[in-house]
Amino acid sequence: MGSKRVNKDRSFEKITMFLAILIVIVSLFYLFMSIRKGNLEYSLSQRIPKLIAIVLTGSLISFSTILFQTITNNRLLTPNVMGLDSFYVLIQTVIVYVFGSIHIFTSDKRINFLICIVLMVVISTFLYSSLMKKNRANIILIVLVGVILGTLFSSLSKFMQIMIDPNEYLMLQNKLFASFNNINEDILFISVIIIVITLIFVLKDFKYLDVMSLGRDHAISLGVDYDRLTKKLFIIVSILISISTALVGPITFLGLLVVNATKQIVKSYKHSNIVTIGSLLSVFVLLFGQLLLERVLKISTPVSVVINLIGGIYFMYLLLRESKVC
Repeated sequence: MGSKRVNKDRSFEKITMFLAILIVIVSLFYLFMSIRKGNLEYSLSQRIPKLIAIVLTGSLISFSTILFQTITNNRLLTPNVMGLDSFYVLIQTVIVYVFGSIHIFTSDKRINFLICIVLMVVISTFLYSSLMKKNRANIILIVLVGVILGTLFSSLSKFMQIMIDPNEYLMLQNKLFASFNNINEDILFISVIIIVITLIFVLKDFKYLDVMSLGRDHAISLGVDYDRLTKKLFIIVSILISISTALVGPITFLGLLVVNATKQIVKSYKHSNIVTIGSLLSVFVLLFGQLLLERVLKISTPVSVVINLIGGIYFMYLLLRESKVC
């Protein structure tokens, strides 16, 4: 028994080291590839904020998805599948529709960023808490409500987009696709501060996550204040996924794809292992995808388009596999 645990620990360390080395190598390629002589300082000033944004976004999406799946005890659910991306699109559309593209709410990235975070956290926390409290065991109903809300938000957005001035619509479209171009350093600084404060609150409860993954009844019998902790984690998830979405835009299926792949690789119940590998894998996928599209293939297609295509296919595969098991 002890030897198996030692082997698992060694395997975890090897995977962690391997992914970390890959990220360092890809990061160096991303920072220094295709730099012309004399443009080193300028190029790095543009690329370093992108790299930081990629690391933050990948880590946040992976961590929030792991927390969300632990709360719901279902590997098919992610905060994004529940309609949060559509709500982000609705917020941006309403702002442009009501105030226009030159209003401070639209033109000032810091104010726009904070508005998105506050609204997304408030609404998502209210919706998720209400759904989980009333329909804790009915996962299918929770998914259906999330999909319906996502469809509602999307329909409202498209309705207003039809009536928006074409020039303002083009400006709006730039916000609706996940992009690491033109990352504002002030927004990055604000994001880091919020993330650090949020993690301080969640780290002291991190030890309970392994117990929560056993289910509500087992967690309560082992002395965990399940309902209080669930509500707290929902707020944490809402904050983290709101920051990642408001920072670069929606990437719907990254969390689903990376976290499920992580659980296949790690094969451990320990959340410390899952979070570590999941975050590293998520950062690598985003970074490698951005390097491939932007530097190697030199195409302007957002990396989110490719990830959502692959993730959507994988999501359908998981649904079909679960239906066969049932």
